[in-house]
Amino acid sequence: QVQLVESGGGLVQPGGSLRLSCATSGFTFRSYVMAWVRQAPGKGREWIAEINSGGGSEYYADSVNGRFKISRDNAKNILYLEMNSLKPEDTAVYYCANELLQYWGQGTQVTVSS
Repeated sequence: QVQLVESGGGLVQPGGSLRLSCATSGFTFRSYVMAWVRQAPGKGREWIAEINSGGGSEYYADSVNGRFKISRDNAKNILYLEMNSLKPEDTAVYYCANELLQYWGQGTQVTVSS
């Protein structure tokens, strides 16, 4: 069974940081371009970050560029998202997925608020 399980979300103050993790199984993780996608309340899903299969090449949406960093540990089949300088508008459910959006996790809630 393909599984993607996000964790690490929670409540954080503006300017704070969080590190999200996505533990995967059931597919050859190291062969896939992976991405993080988020959905804020009342808004559509937004692609925010992508990383190549081997790591080292990263792409970001303008909304998070310079603040977030995507990374992966192919030995552990885990995708990460380091989130810094968080803003209230970053509040959303964060999902990990493969590039073609075939596989999705259930998401983890990130709430940025004082």
